[in-house]
Amino acid sequence: MSQAATPFIIPANRWSAEVAAGLSPAELLLYRSNLLGSDLTVTNFGGGNTSAKLDQTDPLTGETVKVLWVKGSGGDIGSMKLGGFSTLYLDKLLGLEQLYRGVAFEDEMVGYLPHCTFNLNPRAASIDTPLHAYLPFAHVDHVHPDAVIALAASSGGEAATREIWGGEVGWMPWKRPGFDLGLTLRDYVAKNPGLRGVMLAGHGVICWGDSAEACYDNTIDLIAKAAAYLNQAMAGKPAFGGEAVAPLPPEQRQSVAAGLMPRLRGLMSGDRAKVGHFTHARETLEFVCSAEFRALAAVGTSCPDHFLRTKIAPLTLDPEQVGDDDYLAKALADYRKAYAAYYGRNATPNDPKMRDANPVVVLLPGVGQFTFAADKTTARLAAEFYANAINVMRGAEAIGAYNGLPESEAFAIEYWALEEAKLQRMPKPRPLVGKVALVTGGAGGIGAATAEKFLSEGACVVLADIDAEALASCESEFADQFGADLVRAIRCDVTNETSVAAAFAFAAREFGGLDILVANAGIASSAPLEETTVALWRKNYDVLAEGYFLTSRAAFPLMKLQKNGSIIFIGSKNALAATPNASAYASAKAASLHLARCLALEGAEHGIRVNVVNPDAVIRGSKIWDGDWRKERAGAYGIDPGEALETHYRNRSLLKRSVLPEDIAEAVYFLSSEASSKSTGNVINVDAGNAQAFTR
Repeated sequence: MSQAATPFIIPANRWSAEVAAGLSPAELLLYRSNLLGSDLTVTNFGGGNTSAKLDQTDPLTGETVKVLWVKGSGGDIGSMKLGGFSTLYLDKLLGLEQLYRGVAFEDEMVGYLPHCTFNLNPRAASIDTPLHAYLPFAHVDHVHPDAVIALAASSGGEAATREIWGGEVGWMPWKRPGFDLGLTLRDYVAKNPGLRGVMLAGHGVICWGDSAEACYDNTIDLIAKAAAYLNQAMAGKPAFGGEAVAPLPPEQRQSVAAGLMPRLRGLMSGDRAKVGHFTHARETLEFVCSAEFRALAAVGTSCPDHFLRTKIAPLTLDPEQVGDDDYLAKALADYRKAYAAYYGRNATPNDPKMRDANPVVVLLPGVGQFTFAADKTTARLAAEFYANAINVMRGAEAIGAYNGLPESEAFAIEYWALEEAKLQRMPKPRPLVGKVALVTGGAGGIGAATAEKFLSEGACVVLADIDAEALASCESEFADQFGADLVRAIRCDVTNETSVAAAFAFAAREFGGLDILVANAGIASSAPLEETTVALWRKNYDVLAEGYFLTSRAAFPLMKLQKNGSIIFIGSKNALAATPNASAYASAKAASLHLARCLALEGAEHGIRVNVVNPDAVIRGSKIWDGDWRKERAGAYGIDPGEALETHYRNRSLLKRSVLPEDIAEAVYFLSSEASSKSTGNVINVDAGNAQAFTR
């Protein structure tokens, strides 16, 4: 029997009089904005905007003037600072009405907004600025909570609005954001005095107050009443016509995701690789497993904030056929063809060229939702926005029929010249954006330095290490430095097939595939031949030869799906140059070097490159050199294991320089980047020069 529909969460009023007491008017606006934007029951990431009309001293005249403070273009009210607000002379904004030539010239009006800037504020004003400017209220909030958009996107929404709020909240039919909407809203409010807000069909709610606190209270109360009304309408009933497909058990869903995501990623054509995100939250499963799933998914999303992140509609897959590669290839090709037709039906000669036609959202009954984008954060946000769309559909269907935007309106927003201009202003992506790397021994000196280099260049990184404590510390540090979206960690024993398989499945599930493997997990031992036990010999070969074999074998099928990849072995000078009292270690390193050459031959036809970086005496930051290896090597050379050992290795080199983990990371980065795209089967020595280790 199907469960009752997932209820909407009722937002709590989190205003603190104590916190607000010491804030300036501008700081109160920021406080209100951050409270609203940090609550996902109120608005989604980057969604909504807030404003206040404040008295300021004109720097030119010294007179007091009204200035509109409004969230600037592209900001997020949940995390923004004061610098995220645009500030504009209110009288100049209002005067723009005299220049308005109609809806065909909306873009022209946006071009006038910078001329209204107050105090040389560089923050660009958003397209919603007229909504705030032309309302006569001191404080205005415009947010997109799921419960409210569910009303705004339902055939029963207008009637429900009257039932919930009586005559206190108005209703306006869909109108594209812009200057005309601002004027129409102003006139509507003037003709309907006493309103506390207006429902904008397909868009959200706009409301106001005489103070920052009153405006916040109004916003929260409106959302809470909408959510309570919808919960009552859904009470005791299954969502979306009830369950048609049973969700797979959680572990099986994760296994399917790990197998499917690299296949989807490999079939998505384009100039740059994509990063994937998987979610199987309750709300998602409730939708994709339902009887009405396919019909509703085809309608598309309703709110501009949603489909700008997700495209207007997702790709839906048949769970009975996803194991067939031909089926997947055809499904993606058909989606791209349909998207191109959508573009062709709506585009004019003045519109931007068609963008990437691959789906952003892919839905699979019984399993969940997959999203793909140029980077992990964008993929995750797309998943969150489609979850918002699911919530909207659930609420809208409870009181009527869910309505998507007309296709022409959706296209006009997706390909708006202003949106294109925003995309064109974005900085060029860093070289490894869209790439996924797995680094074994990722919590050690060379591994961590390599991961840090990859992250700084935009890659997503999976840290794999047998040391759980060091791994957790490293993951936390990198998450703080680069953002939690980009880094994952998993404990992995490279000598254990099951552990290795789990690590690579984890990478596939978390990021969608694999582009770079750095086989770095290592040990070191020193003993004369006669004192080298079979156990010590096997331990070196288990980690340094078999470990490299197992991780490469796990990487190959993932990289074949992407039709490219880069595998880098962290070798050793000792793979090329003999050394006393280390036959097990040195010969195992030599074995892994030759393994790399063999794999370079096998991988070439699939675009997989395999290369080796040979360090020497990377002492600083190394866990290996913190143990017995340091004493053993010092003993082999008859010197003190302290500073004298590092001095010995530095002076032994041709360049008389110490080799650091960051130096190895630079070489690894080169071999993983486009700069070395025509190099495979190669060895780069990073040893400050050692004639014995010259490769030729």
